[in-house]
Amino acid sequence: MAVNDKGILRFLFDYVSPYAYLGWLQIHALAAPFQRKVQPVPILFSGLLQANGTLGPVEVPAKRAYVFKDVLRRANMLNIPLSMPPTHPFNPLLALRVSLAPMEDSIRRKLIDGLFTATWGSGKGITEPETIAAILETVGLDRKTILTAANSVEIKDLLRQNTEEAIAQGVFGVPTVHVDGELFWGQDSFPSLARFLAGNEHLDTELLARWATLQASATRSKP
Repeated sequence: MAVNDKGILRFLFDYVSPYAYLGWLQIHALAAPFQRKVQPVPILFSGLLQANGTLGPVEVPAKRAYVFKDVLRRANMLNIPLSMPPTHPFNPLLALRVSLAPMEDSIRRKLIDGLFTATWGSGKGITEPETIAAILETVGLDRKTILTAANSVEIKDLLRQNTEEAIAQGVFGVPTVHVDGELFWGQDSFPSLARFLAGNEHLDTELLARWATLQASATRSKP
């Protein structure tokens, strides 16, 4: 089957998000019938939050409790194994950076599979370099080579560039799929994404234009 490289599905993610885990396990099957290629794009979720002046879901106590229950429900419906990392939020930097190191696309997919599974499938966590090194070896990569690359200025800059580019495109959360100039935020947006790829999305462009210029008549003070 030929792959449509012009309409690449850019899957923007951070390992800190359980919704990104569920989305990663679904996106490839969603893309296949439309002959679309999936390109994983590691970004730093905390960078999105800072740029947009917003709190993360787990930084609001009531939302933190709800989110994990919601993720459990979704995982059960999808028959996807779900655990929890040793701590949350956690620092995902090293995992994101190794995911950007030079390697074949097929190996990169296996590596991301392994890192997501270690975080949300088994609950081992990915904050320790030794854990990440073991996952690298499992997918056939040399730990020293990849860890050295991950700590290079080039890879650190690439992660920063990915995040800054996402912010410039209007991305505010993960996972987000960027395709054909459109953004689809969240694993729950995948049915809409499928309709878009099938050419079955019909949006009222006039109404959207009105929304873009609609004035506010009330504001609230920011904390």
